[in-house]
Amino acid sequence: MESTPQATAGHAVFETVIGFMGIAWSKAGLTRLCLPQRNRDAVERRLLHHTGSAASSAQPQWVAELIASIKAYAAGEDVDFSGVPVDLTGVDDFRLAIYDAARKLAFGETTTYGELAKRAGHAGLARETGAALGANPVPLVIPCHRILAAGGKIGGFSAPGGSTTKEKMLAMEGVRVGPPPPAQVSFGF
Repeated sequence: MESTPQATAGHAVFETVIGFMGIAWSKAGLTRLCLPQRNRDAVERRLLHHTGSAASSAQPQWVAELIASIKAYAAGEDVDFSGVPVDLTGVDDFRLAIYDAARKLAFGETTTYGELAKRAGHAGLARETGAALGANPVPLVIPCHRILAAGGKIGGFSAPGGSTTKEKMLAMEGVRVGPPPPAQVSFGF
C-alpha cells in the first residue's frame, strides 16, 4: 500500500537540465518523486494520479532544499539524498528493509538485487527485491537506479524511459554499464 492522498500536503513540478521533475510531500516527508519527463503536464498528471494533491506554493524548507538538490544532481553534481525525510506510510516491512538498504548506497555506488536483498536481511529474494524497487515511490532519494542485475547487467527500471533512463542516471554518477566501448581502429596519422 502507498501513502494515502489525504496524507499529501502538496506537490511541485520544476524544470531541471534533464527535463521536468516533480515531488509530492506530506507533513512527515517525501511521498512521491517523478523522474524527468519532456513536459510539465506529463509530470503534473502523474503526480495528480498518484497523490491527488494540488500544486503548493507553500513549501516547507526541506522541500525547497530538496528541489535545489535535485536540480544540482540533474546538472551532474554529487548529491547525498540520505537525509531527506521520506513518508512511506503503508509500505510493508519487506519493502521498508529493501528501501533502507538501498538508501545506504552512495553516489556512484552500485550493487546487485541479490546483494541488496542480503544486506536488507532477506538473502535469496533477489526477484522480490526487484519487485519492491519497481514499486519505489521516491526514486533517486531511494536510489533504485543503483541496483543492477547479476553479472553487472542493467536490469529493469520502471520509470519513464525504462533501462535507458537508469543507464543515463548511472552515467551521470560515473558508472558505466554494458559492453566496453569499441577499440579505436585508427589514430588517423
